[in-house]
Amino acid sequence: MRTAHSRVLAAFATPVLKGLILAALLACSPAQAQHGPAVGPLPGGEGSDIVGVVCTQCHAPNAFTQLRQGPSAWRAQVHDMILRGAQVGPAEIEPVVKYLATHFGPGINVPAALLPGRLPEGAGRDLVEQNCGLCHAMDRIASARHSAREWDAIMARMTVLGQPAAGDEARRITAYLNEHFGAR
Repeated sequence: MRTAHSRVLAAFATPVLKGLILAALLACSPAQAQHGPAVGPLPGGEGSDIVGVVCTQCHAPNAFTQLRQGPSAWRAQVHDMILRGAQVGPAEIEPVVKYLATHFGPGINVPAALLPGRLPEGAGRDLVEQNCGLCHAMDRIASARHSAREWDAIMARMTVLGQPAAGDEARRITAYLNEHFGAR
């Protein structure tokens, strides 16, 4: 039979134990070091440690440079990754989104350590780098293989999303992409 002393001790110990476990988990959280230095080839800044630890468990760093999204798109991406199992706490979401949008948003230069090199020579390469490069790293393009019809559909979708090329420039871009990165 439990004594009054053991009941008081049990009532006190359970919340204290839970609190200690929670404190230990928070101490191990990447959020504790979110103002850290560069992680591998990723630039430093608030959120870099979280991205460097959590995101690179499944993705190579070039996954961040190829998307090149604004804050709302990065936020949706982060929530999607959380649903898929990324261990990002609620307080870590905004620092991660801010970091990704600041360092890998539209029009932001890709850090040199993450650049895969130049696209193959050819008519239209400059237009691809100039227009597609606003939002995408060239490694995303270089690793793609699509039919002419798919490149046309991608170009149409990108035009709706705000890419600036139109008319002849858009046709020259899709011709270059089909020639160098067509389905094989």
